[in-house]
Amino acid sequence: MKYSQYIGIVACLVVLTCSFLPWSIVVSEHITISGFDTTGTRFGRPGLFLNFFTGSAMLLFAIPTIWAKRTNIFIGALVFAWSIRNYILVSTCLMGECPVKQPALYVLVTASFVVMIMTLLPKINTFKK
Repeated sequence: MKYSQYIGIVACLVVLTCSFLPWSIVVSEHITISGFDTTGTRFGRPGLFLNFFTGSAMLLFAIPTIWAKRTNIFIGALVFAWSIRNYILVSTCLMGECPVKQPALYVLVTASFVVMIMTLLPKINTFKK
């Protein structure tokens, strides 16, 4: 695709933005869970890992070499897998309490899927001899 690298960079920016937005809310405990603010839970900071690899993917989208495109396939799959893990971890009902999922959680998974797809469609310039 002609614009796959640009679409991938925009999707990376969306993933980075969604890490700071609320992912779910536990109403009974008055807890809002995002990628970096998980106070009141034992989730750690899942957005830190996600932002590191999403930033790496964004950098590799901009580098026009074959090794960068091949490495980006692995990193794109890792970003998508971590987003699915975050979706399962944050939206699971525990002890009869189900959190209210926020739109940013759905956008996070969708944007990370777009990142993964765009890594499979690199723009590589070929030269004929």
